[in-house]
Amino acid sequence: MTESNTKIQIDYLWDSGIQQLDCQPDENQLSQLKDYVALLNRWNKTYNLTAVREIRDMIPLHIFDSLVVAELIKGNNCLDVGSGAGLPIIPLAIMQPERKFVALDTNGKKTRFIQQAVIELGLNNVEVVQARVENWQADVKFDAIISRAFASIHDFVSSSAMHLTENGVLYAMKGQFPDAEIQYLPKGFVLHKTQQLNVPYIDGKRHLLVIRKNQG
Repeated sequence: MTESNTKIQIDYLWDSGIQQLDCQPDENQLSQLKDYVALLNRWNKTYNLTAVREIRDMIPLHIFDSLVVAELIKGNNCLDVGSGAGLPIIPLAIMQPERKFVALDTNGKKTRFIQQAVIELGLNNVEVVQARVENWQADVKFDAIISRAFASIHDFVSSSAMHLTENGVLYAMKGQFPDAEIQYLPKGFVLHKTQQLNVPYIDGKRHLLVIRKNQG
């Protein structure tokens, strides 16, 4: 396939996927999303940040899979636990400049990449932290805490819950619905809602689990 044909294919993928998501980035936001993918692709060749190697695969598997939850996450600030290469936090921060985000990961090369992405994309609503979530001493509590394939539901909730505001919500992004994991939710927490997600150009199942403190 020629370089020209590849560009046409990728441009169509962006346009079609964004339309299917009913996501409406402005011209600058779309440019930032594309620049982020290009930056991830460039760094990935040296630092092995993600197993996904091709840009045409990164767009649905990383960008669309992140943006699909954008309208479902509530609150003024959001902590991304196990942010990896900045997913879903960088796409979310691009689309929601009014919300504050913290990207947290233990891996130094990944947090360095996220920091570089924040600088190059001009994102002033993202803080990057290298730490274990259970050891981190945050200055604020969070309305929303999200993880994307970070750990089991039990480990995610038990390690992150101390960073929640009183009415805060935990959001676990999963593939198949994790029936077995739900049985081991830590005491004091309940599965409030499950949202099946339809991600453009991804055939596998995706779910967002909304977990709250048990108010009863």
